[in-house]
Amino acid sequence: MSLSEYIEKVLEIFRMKDAKPINTPLDSHFKLTKEIFRKTQEEIDYMTKVPYSSIFDNLIYAMVFTRPDISHVVGVVRRYMKNLGKKHWMEEKWILRYLRGTTA
Repeated sequence: MSLSEYIEKVLEIFRMKDAKPINTPLDSHFKLTKEIFRKTQEEIDYMTKVPYSSIFDNLIYAMVFTRPDISHVVGVVRRYMKNLGKKHWMEEKWILRYLRGTTA
């Protein structure tokens, strides 16, 4: 399986195949900090349904084997794995959209 095929499969699994592609792996509007963790019960409930670590594992695989351009942003996202908020999830989806743009 080629990297493009792998990324397409990951995008399909996480329902991001039709997401709008973008051209930067990290955008300046993402200000990830430990202060944006899950605060409300609604956000806690929402984040328990998010496959964050599963997507993260796939990003690590892509990064290690052929996508060193995402290594910085994957490292930034990894810092907050223990207490994730919606912004962290949005950044992870942003990275998937970036990968989609590189395979399109």
